[in-house]
Amino acid sequence: MTGVEADRGALALCAAVLCAGAAVWLLAKRDRELRRARLLFVGGAPVASAAPVAPDPARRAAEVAAGVRERWRVRYGGRMGRELLCLPAGGVVALLGASVLPLLFAVAAVPVMGRWLRRRERGRVRERRAAGVIELCSAVAGELRAGRQPGEALLAVSPSDLGERWGLVAAAARFGGDVPEALRRAARAPGAEGLTGVAACWQVAVDEGAGLAAGLDRVAAALRAERDQREDLHAKLAGPRATAMALAGLPLVGLILGSALGADPLHVLLHTPAGLGCLVLGGLLEWAGLFWTGRLVRSALASSGAVADER
Repeated sequence: MTGVEADRGALALCAAVLCAGAAVWLLAKRDRELRRARLLFVGGAPVASAAPVAPDPARRAAEVAAGVRERWRVRYGGRMGRELLCLPAGGVVALLGASVLPLLFAVAAVPVMGRWLRRRERGRVRERRAAGVIELCSAVAGELRAGRQPGEALLAVSPSDLGERWGLVAAAARFGGDVPEALRRAARAPGAEGLTGVAACWQVAVDEGAGLAAGLDRVAAALRAERDQREDLHAKLAGPRATAMALAGLPLVGLILGSALGADPLHVLLHTPAGLGCLVLGGLLEWAGLFWTGRLVRSALASSGAVADER
């Protein structure tokens, strides 16, 4: 009993340290945003304090955590955020099961969850850029029909979803540069591939005097049709995807029901050889099922020409 109590005490201490670290990390981000807001509201000048304030250990720890977070972002290009919630969840399961294995699994799950969240974010950015290209075509065509010149019509539109490369396009239109080449460069951003059609229309209009507004309307119509086809395919694949996720969550439901019936499944899984074998085998089967489902979805998207970057 003494050994079990010592193990539980060590697990409680470890879980508390992890929770405190995650809280400091998130508070560091909030503190940095507040400092940025203060600087913006006072016009860039530092806020003068009325009296010298004694150093706060919590603030110092938050600044250290913010520095570590910034170095992580610069060196590895990653952002730590919601994936850190795996650590407290793993700590809770470790306390309930009196084993360090769930905590180790949670630590290993942090980078995997981070990659998944970043992939979802890239998919959302890609969709926003695609929608921005469609709005750009319609807006520029409207400006041309209102009597503006092509360069003026392009400068009158300021899309916010096309990223930093749109500044090159605006500069080329403002100072008489190569607008089609700037549009092709901006089209290299994920989701902005439709700008290649805009560049082609611009080139034809400049070289042969064709109507640019009509060409932009056709590009916008083609991009809308492609977006509708992609959304229809995502809707058709939502059913199999939801079924796979529901099947993947059934083992968790079984653990909850077993605990409610007093069977103590966590003890069996984490403290007996047969339970550990079942845990490893079940985890491998779960991973294989999710991997295979994702592969089927990606192959369906690729065969139809839709975007393969999953949400």
